[in-house]
Amino acid sequence: MKFIRKSVLHSFQKRRCLTVSKQLTKKQSTLKRIFACIRPYTPLVLLSLLFSVITVALTLYVPILTGHGVDFILSKGNVNFHGLISIITTILTCIIISALCQWVMNHINNKITYKIVKDLRVQAFNHLQVLPLSYVDSHASGDLISRVITDIDQFSDGLLLGFTQLFTGVITILGTIVFMLSINPLITLVVVVLSPMSFFIANFISKKTFIMFKKQSEARGELTGLTNEMLEGIKVVQAFGHEEETQKQFKEINERLANYSLRATFFSSITNPATRFMYACIYAGVAISGCFGVINGMLSVGQLSSFLSYTNQYTKPFNEITSVITEFQNSLASAARVFELIDEKPISDDKADSAVLDSPKGEISLEQVDFSYTPEVPLIQGLNLHANPGQRIAIVGPTGCGKTTLINLLMRFYEINGGSIKIDGHDIDSITRHSLRASYGMVLQETWLKSTSIWENISYGNPDATKEEIIQAAKEAHAHSFIMRMPDGYDTILSEGGSNLSQGQRQLLCIARVMLCLPPMLILDEATSSIDTMTEIRIQKAFEKMMHGRTSFIVAHRLSTIKNADIILVMKDGHIIEQGSHKELLSKNGFYATLYNSQFAPV
Repeated sequence: MKFIRKSVLHSFQKRRCLTVSKQLTKKQSTLKRIFACIRPYTPLVLLSLLFSVITVALTLYVPILTGHGVDFILSKGNVNFHGLISIITTILTCIIISALCQWVMNHINNKITYKIVKDLRVQAFNHLQVLPLSYVDSHASGDLISRVITDIDQFSDGLLLGFTQLFTGVITILGTIVFMLSINPLITLVVVVLSPMSFFIANFISKKTFIMFKKQSEARGELTGLTNEMLEGIKVVQAFGHEEETQKQFKEINERLANYSLRATFFSSITNPATRFMYACIYAGVAISGCFGVINGMLSVGQLSSFLSYTNQYTKPFNEITSVITEFQNSLASAARVFELIDEKPISDDKADSAVLDSPKGEISLEQVDFSYTPEVPLIQGLNLHANPGQRIAIVGPTGCGKTTLINLLMRFYEINGGSIKIDGHDIDSITRHSLRASYGMVLQETWLKSTSIWENISYGNPDATKEEIIQAAKEAHAHSFIMRMPDGYDTILSEGGSNLSQGQRQLLCIARVMLCLPPMLILDEATSSIDTMTEIRIQKAFEKMMHGRTSFIVAHRLSTIKNADIILVMKDGHIIEQGSHKELLSKNGFYATLYNSQFAPV
């Protein structure tokens, strides 16, 4: 039994050591990446270092002058005022120059920090644009937002502290040692011998704080994701009475965040008191040994006062550096999450010989297409489909049968696992993604509008369109009348997601956006699902005009909207089980007929 317990304990300790080792390796890797981010600004860093050296040198020269000033006060009534005035003037000059240099240094450090942060945020945001849709679908939007905004802000705070205090602190420590050596090497040895103890303490605590700050950043991202998700669906949450469950979920994540934050703060808060204790011991050691030095004639009183001043100067940067190290652990943890996002594999580049799809006719064929979101759950297998130019292909079937997935494959939002998809005889793998997607016009059930004017939202796919063309597209989409009723007409600024419009009005603007572009191929995925019946009739007429001569794919649940389709594909479990015109499929009395009759059968 004892052997089993020992074996379990050994296994646990081994796993723990491996976890800590991975964390430290990750920390080192993150540091290398940070230095790589700093490298382009090396000239500014060197300039900051120069001003830091000047600031520290002048600051450390003041105690020497102070010591000389003390020695000019020989006794009561015996003071060298001429020498004192000269020293005071020099001290004031040093203080003024030092203050100016420090101001310039801080300005340079701010410039370096915010340039690095700007570069990193642009890199992270740009990388989001090229990440596979599968990655975006599998990660909470709140967590991704947290990485690009909050984590980079946390990194910025730590980096700024590193430049403003770490550089100056290190130079102060080195400079102080040099000045102390010039006064008395023996007492300097006391300071140098006792100092490493504080490093050991700070290093031990920093390892703990990094791990805790990493967990804190992850929990913060999770909390941001939940809050974002809840705000987007607040009406649904309240409609189904899930406020209490949501609060419980929020409370659980928030408690974990608070726990990690407290533990991170606990470890980081130990650093300063522990190092201060060590520095108090160093100061006491210097004071005692210095007093013996004065008694034995090795030091003057002025030199001892200079030495004690240098001891304070020497220990102060250690306190600042330990505080910086604590904040820097949080910064490193946040930077690691940002680099994780940037390191995610982007979608593969277009092939070097990829062709630009120019004026496609719209002949589309799928041959033995296989696809699944996860390998263990097959979805589409051996799918075959051929669409002639100008045909209208409706896709129907129960929820989860693969209708929207098929649209994603046509647009190459996801890569197929097997088979081929061709447009005008060209495999879509050999066509640039931009030209492929530009050849399609999409109106989806889920609307997306920017927080900008109605003009810009309609012209999103065709920025060069004239106002007359935009108005004409809006009229064809039956959006012009409600737009003109808005406070500023087409100049009305929409709120986030177009929330100051009804769902139907948002849908009409999305339809107008596609009508303005009129690409050679169309995808309408439940495009009229949020529109009233009377408007839908008018929109269907507009669609008839828009689809004329264009290959169109129409995904619909309301089967009354697809009666005029050239071909209706009936999908089930990733397979096309029936295809034909509306009349042909009804006459077969198969799955389509069952779906149709279920919608129109009398109750």
